[in-house]
Amino acid sequence: MHSCIVLINALLLSTGVLSTPLPAPTGIPTTAAAKSELAALTVAAQGSQDGYSRDLFPHWITISGTCDTRETVLKRDGTNVVTSSACAATSGTWVSPYDGATWTAASDVDIDHLVPLSNAWKSGASAWTTAQRQTFANDLTHPQLLAVTDNVNESKGDSGPEDWKPPLTSYWCTYAKMWVTVKSVYDLTITSAEKTALTTMLNTC
Repeated sequence: MHSCIVLINALLLSTGVLSTPLPAPTGIPTTAAAKSELAALTVAAQGSQDGYSRDLFPHWITISGTCDTRETVLKRDGTNVVTSSACAATSGTWVSPYDGATWTAASDVDIDHLVPLSNAWKSGASAWTTAQRQTFANDLTHPQLLAVTDNVNESKGDSGPEDWKPPLTSYWCTYAKMWVTVKSVYDLTITSAEKTALTTMLNTC
C-alpha cells in the first residue's frame, strides 16, 4: 500500500500537481526578508564536532497535557489526525513536504529538525546552555520542525543544503527561507558553500 501511495504521488509530482496541499509551519519569512537575513548571517568555517551528543539537545519534551513535541507536530502537520488518550496518533494523513509522499501511519513519519542538531552544534550551539539547546530542539514558533517521510529524513542526516536538498525541487524556495530564518533567529553561522547553496535555492522563489 505504501509503495502505491508513493507511486501515485510521484506521478502527480511529475506533472507538478499535488492531491493535497503541503503543510507549512509558522514563521516562514518572505523571500525578500530571507535574502536580507542571509546577507546578515556570519560566514565562517564549520566548528568542531567534538563533544557533540543528541542528548545535549533534550527532546521530545511535554508541550501540553500528555502531548510531547513530536505528537504536537504530527497533529499540526497532519489532517484528520486522531489521537489516543496518551496523545499517540492512531490515524491521520500526512503529506511530506520534502518529497510529496502521503502517509497514513505515524510510524512512517519522522519529525525533522530542519537545521540538524549536529549542524547547529558546529555553527554555534556548542556554546549554548542545555536549556537553550532544548528550546532549539523543540521550537514550535519558528520553522524548525516538520513531519516528513522517515527514509527521506534519514537520507538527509545532518547535512546542510550544500550537501542535501529536498527531492521536491519546488520546495527548495520554502526550505531555504526556513533554514535562513532559523539560522538568523539563533545567531548561527553558515559556511561559504552553505551560503552559495541557499542563494541558489532562494533564486527559485
